[in-house]
Amino acid sequence: MPQSGTGVSVEAVDPVFQTKMLEMLKQTGRPEMVVGWYHSHPGFGCWMSGVDINTQQSFEALNQRAVAVVIDPVQSVKGKVVIDCFRLINPQLMMLGQEPRQTTSNVGHLKKPSIQALIHGLNRHYYSMVIDYRKNELEEQMLTNLYKKTWVAGLITLDFACHTLANHEIIANMARHSENYNLRVRDEEGRTVEELLVANVGKVDPKRHLVSNVDTHMCEVYPEPRNMASMK
Repeated sequence: MPQSGTGVSVEAVDPVFQTKMLEMLKQTGRPEMVVGWYHSHPGFGCWMSGVDINTQQSFEALNQRAVAVVIDPVQSVKGKVVIDCFRLINPQLMMLGQEPRQTTSNVGHLKKPSIQALIHGLNRHYYSMVIDYRKNELEEQMLTNLYKKTWVAGLITLDFACHTLANHEIIANMARHSENYNLRVRDEEGRTVEELLVANVGKVDPKRHLVSNVDTHMCEVYPEPRNMASMK
């Protein structure tokens, strides 16, 4: 299908091509019907943008039961495939207070929608449908080992200049968290527990960052002794 796109969006520029494509497929002995379309949101999650809604409108003009499938290949790691299926909501039905979809079971209501999808118009401009997928044993192993590190990664040495900059950044972050922790300890004097809870709402907890990241940071600063110890 003829399309125009940028680094973050793709738009179909010739909706008439869809009808002509079906006619040409029938001439070649392919009587299949187009039941929808799919695209990816790398790292953005599964939802529909304004351009996606316009594209879905053109598909539903040809087939009222057309669906739009969105997949996130970046978040689809460790054996979990992040995928969702959508269909548009008729605004006239919403004005009349009617349910835009046929309710045959409660399976579709068991899946909790993401906050990103709700912000981008889920259940207002479009609704989610139940979608399922199958994976064979090789595909399961591929997804599981996609971002899995092997023992070879421990033998890779970093560039000295890049490693130096990373060390300075790590030490600066730890110093900043330590300073913020000292300031918080001083502010805690003379306050009740309830006052501390209200004062620290929405703020970064420097003590938690120090406790959880000090071991990781020290391993990044001194990777060679760790690798030698693991090899013994």
